[in-house]
Amino acid sequence: MSPLRIAIDAMGGDYGPRATVRGTAAALSERRELVATLYGRRHLLDVELSRLPSSLSSARHRIAIVEAGDSVSAEMTPSSVLRSSRMTSMRASLDALCRGDAHACVSAGNTGALMALARRDIGMLEGIERPAISGKIPNASRGPCYMLDLGANVDCRPAHLVDFAFMGARMVQLIDGVANPRVGLLNVGVESIKGERRVREADRLLRERVPLPFDYRGNIEGDDVFTGDIEVAVCDGMAGNIALKSSEGLARMLGQRLRDEFQRGFYARLVGLLARPVLRRFLQELSPVRYNGASFLGLRSTVVKSHGGARWKGFAWAVKRAADEARQALPQRLMLSSSEHGGEGSIGS
Repeated sequence: MSPLRIAIDAMGGDYGPRATVRGTAAALSERRELVATLYGRRHLLDVELSRLPSSLSSARHRIAIVEAGDSVSAEMTPSSVLRSSRMTSMRASLDALCRGDAHACVSAGNTGALMALARRDIGMLEGIERPAISGKIPNASRGPCYMLDLGANVDCRPAHLVDFAFMGARMVQLIDGVANPRVGLLNVGVESIKGERRVREADRLLRERVPLPFDYRGNIEGDDVFTGDIEVAVCDGMAGNIALKSSEGLARMLGQRLRDEFQRGFYARLVGLLARPVLRRFLQELSPVRYNGASFLGLRSTVVKSHGGARWKGFAWAVKRAADEARQALPQRLMLSSSEHGGEGSIGS
């Protein structure tokens, strides 16, 4: 198997090199076919590499460093980033992807800046107007539900939502091997007459497109995301971002409440001790760390956004997600032929 090279924006995120360097090494130690290039301040990256535990030292020879600038400030707007000529670790890692020096790029930096630079420098797939951020949310079936968009597009047209449905379903088919993904349109009710105009129009467009290359379930409500009855939930960026952050907060709250309850007195601690293996598995399945790594669907190459607050374990999941998409050549395979879906110039139109 030929190696897959991942370009890493090593300065991005709340924890910078502390998370990105160890997270990258952890991913490489699990995936022997991966190599990585870290873009950032060499002296800081060298320090973190020297601190890697012995269990990760085997990945060290598959990690290269390229001197680049610092991270993009969280205060910078996408427009100011595009106007700036300053080299940053984010821009350097995306440049490597553009040149063909990497098969995928991972960044925990400023989401708006990453989207703006990627759209300009990497470009969009033909017929796709808007990229969508897609991320995983745990559900009752223990298989993820993919929600998109998670924040790239607050103001969507109906055609954009239809494109998101096609891209999300295609991703699940390729990455997770689900032959006929179940797709739902997030709404305030399941009835077709409910919701704002663009959602109703998107529902109409999807229902008129028969046959579809996926199982369209119509409108779904927020709780349906967690039942395990769908694989793809389609929505605008504001609704998706709120749903994602709410589910992450709920998972953390449940974990903390369970820990607190098992500390209430002798008998509670005894029960907690007996239940520890089950509790550990439960918390691991719900942990947002395992679901870190949001895909930018619609771009010509694989770009994965790690949560800005992710520590090294979360960043490792994002790197592995990028590797899976690059191995499947996901961007190139997302574009269905117009004869396959009946569209003219857009996968969903």
